[in-house]
Amino acid sequence: MSHRTIPGSTGRPRRMRLLGDPALSTPCRDVTAFDDDLARLVEDMFATMYAARGVGLAANQVGVNLRVFVFDCPDDEDRRHLGHVVNPRLVATGGVVVRGTEGCLSLPGVESGTPRHDEAVVEGVTVAGEPVRVVGTGFFARCLQHECDHLDGTLFTDRLDGMRRRRALWAARRAPWAREARG
Repeated sequence: MSHRTIPGSTGRPRRMRLLGDPALSTPCRDVTAFDDDLARLVEDMFATMYAARGVGLAANQVGVNLRVFVFDCPDDEDRRHLGHVVNPRLVATGGVVVRGTEGCLSLPGVESGTPRHDEAVVEGVTVAGEPVRVVGTGFFARCLQHECDHLDGTLFTDRLDGMRRRRALWAARRAPWAREARG
């Protein structure tokens, strides 16, 4: 992937996996092949994220069981953070825990106040295998934690409890996409 191209500009949107798809609840495998297929996956993931108007996307959301995510996300100061991480590990969280509105491209239209740390650090590598460290605060920290959760087979609704969880899952069951997913 050239650093001069716009991420996703050569990619093709892939089908989004929705709540109930086993790909979303299965922990992802580490990437071992840093090749053209991986670069294509990252490009396709950017294209898919932009087509869905998201700020982050994990590989299992497009049905690929690999530890990869992409992001184009602002922080609370409206600074843009753009990139990807292969084999990411959430190595640190800190700051206060904030219950902020969170949604997911795999549960379109469903949102809930979800507790997340206000600071997060993710380490991994690029598609070229070069080490990368991503530090986020505010909304961007929420995004980093959300995408790492996806790769562990966890959805934001898994972090909810009580009435918040029941309301979010009820909304998901009643969503038009849920009826389509059930066939």
